[in-house]
Amino acid sequence: MEWYWIFLILAVAVTVFGLGVLLLNRRQTQGVEQPAPPARPAPDADGDTLVAERPVETEAPVETVPEAVAPLSLRDRLTKARSAFTGAFAGVLGRSAITDETWDDLEEALLRADVGLGVTDALLDDLKTRVKSGEIDEPAALLDALQGDMVARLAGSDRSLRFDEFEPGSPNVWMFVGVNGVGKTTTIGKVARQQSEAGRSVLLAAGDTFRAAAAEQLGTWAERSDAEFVRGAEGGDPSSVIFDGVERAASKQLDLVLADTAGRLHTKTNLMEELKKVRRVAEKGAGTVTETLLVIDATTGQNGLAQAREFREATDVTGVVLTKLDGSAKGGIVFAIETEMGLPVKLVGLGEQVGDLIPFDPDEFVSALFDRD
Repeated sequence: MEWYWIFLILAVAVTVFGLGVLLLNRRQTQGVEQPAPPARPAPDADGDTLVAERPVETEAPVETVPEAVAPLSLRDRLTKARSAFTGAFAGVLGRSAITDETWDDLEEALLRADVGLGVTDALLDDLKTRVKSGEIDEPAALLDALQGDMVARLAGSDRSLRFDEFEPGSPNVWMFVGVNGVGKTTTIGKVARQQSEAGRSVLLAAGDTFRAAAAEQLGTWAERSDAEFVRGAEGGDPSSVIFDGVERAASKQLDLVLADTAGRLHTKTNLMEELKKVRRVAEKGAGTVTETLLVIDATTGQNGLAQAREFREATDVTGVVLTKLDGSAKGGIVFAIETEMGLPVKLVGLGEQVGDLIPFDPDEFVSALFDRD
């Protein structure tokens, strides 16, 4: 019984203490305006709860404006290609005079960049003659002269994409050829988008009938470019697809047909013969082939030169599209293609976006390689 009374007394004491604290808090908060509870969103006519509007703030929050991001320049994109020259230039400028080591450094750099043995010898022989005559007498002047010679070797080529103004119903046809995996279909899609934005009506012909993914990819590009699209049965005759594309373009009085072809090894005689047929059939109807563009992956280096020889013989190549130039240290292939093959590089690919396929500018290209900052 004693324990019972002890527990009862303790319980009463705790209760009294709690009531005292509660009364004290109420006195302290009397007269102080309490914030109103947030309004509960009202249901709409369908019974769904409407989200309450955000209350108007007395002071607008500070708005942070992101800094404009400048597009990458050609210099920024050619970091790998420039790396082939950086060490050599440092070695040349690190000496007070032009020595045998100077010529060794330059030769190694040019060959590493895949400029090619013939072009390298021609460039250095000319410079050696000018040094011997006293025209060039210091390392910095030697590099300036080399840069000028490289630009001169790329000058004078017609790099425009030929588009003739035919009568309505006679479309221009641009064919795209190349080996597997060089980015041919993507290149066609980018060209289609650019030509469409320039105001030309375009049709894409999926002549690569051996790779279903190629036709699907080209169809996606056609949708993006608001272009017409023609494809054939998987494994069908690519010549007939191109012919059908040209005829549809003619019937709709479209300006331009961009013709994809299946990627093929330049060493496969039967496939190259098939490509000749595609080229002939493309002009049997109302269209005229005004460009045959060979797409080359810049990372393949001198192997691209062998491709250029075979494709030029088979299809009368009019120009080269050099893809993946931003990811290659072998940008010197430009000089080998132009000086040894006589084929102008018309477009270069520097990334994945549509705007990353740009006209080739020799001055800007060589300047980016020689940038020593």
